Amino acid sequence: MNVSMIDPLDTVPQAVRLQGLHKGFGGQPALNGLDLAVPQGAVYVLVGPNGAGKTTSLKILLDLVRPDEGRAEVFGVPVAGEGPWVRAQIGFVADSHAFGMPQVSVGVLLDHHRRYFEAWDEGYEQLLTERLEIDRKAVFGKLSKGQARRVQLLMALAHRPALLLMDEPTDGLDPLARDDFSQLLADHLAESPTTVLLSTHLVHEVEGLGDHLGVIRRGKLIAQLPREELNRRLHRLRAVTPEGWTPPQAWASATIHRRTSGREVDWILAGDPQEISAATTHSGATVLSLSPLNLEEASKALLRMEVSS
Repeated sequence: MNVSMIDPLDTVPQAVRLQGLHKGFGGQPALNGLDLAVPQGAVYVLVGPNGAGKTTSLKILLDLVRPDEGRAEVFGVPVAGEGPWVRAQIGFVADSHAFGMPQVSVGVLLDHHRRYFEAWDEGYEQLLTERLEIDRKAVFGKLSKGQARRVQLLMALAHRPALLLMDEPTDGLDPLARDDFSQLLADHLAESPTTVLLSTHLVHEVEGLGDHLGVIRRGKLIAQLPREELNRRLHRLRAVTPEGWTPPQAWASATIHRRTSGREVDWILAGDPQEISAATTHSGATVLSLSPLNLEEASKALLRMEVSS
């Protein structure tokens, strides 16, 4: 696959910059030269298969894990050596529902957590407590996964951080609560200028919010584009082909994914839609539809993409 799907995003101010990150655990590589950039004010959706390095990347940004090689920056500040300052700028929802103080009440946990953030907004905390239906008297370690996740969301949002890092934030929430989360995040972004780096397998839940997409596989970035570029570059083509049909030569380097059923083709191609349509017609096929991909379709297609090393 010769078509580059990586925009370095180096012409705009960046909230997050990862450069040449390598990290291994027990001799197994988790990150393999990861380069990634999140523009300030973006809602950046990060996708990848299990073990691709998503969680490791977020922990490096929090200075909870140190890379073997490479550099991580938050708002231009190197994470290494500035961990306390960096963490004060961040709201974090971990992939785990556990917390280090399972025996205390939710109220005590929130009181403890609040002390680490000078910008903590007690009025907003109260609003989130009511909206998320949080019981401050409940023992945190006895909460269900969904209840614990609601508390974690409050802890991440109440100080109105400049950067939100979210690792599978809707894990443990029921379908209605997942919808409520999407609306809560949208309302938060409308009121509080925030950059979001969100790792998820459920891209459809942030379809209306995500404006950048990053795809990592085996610890390396394989795609990174703003949404408008995804809409411009990636298209699903459905066409009916004549017997003995041969795909246009131009498609050889532009094909992201293809599926054929009889004489009907359903291909995802990178390129100009007018050129794709013209090449299809010239090849003797009849175009049934040609349309840009939504965020979830784009993420799945890019994960299937073959990338030359």
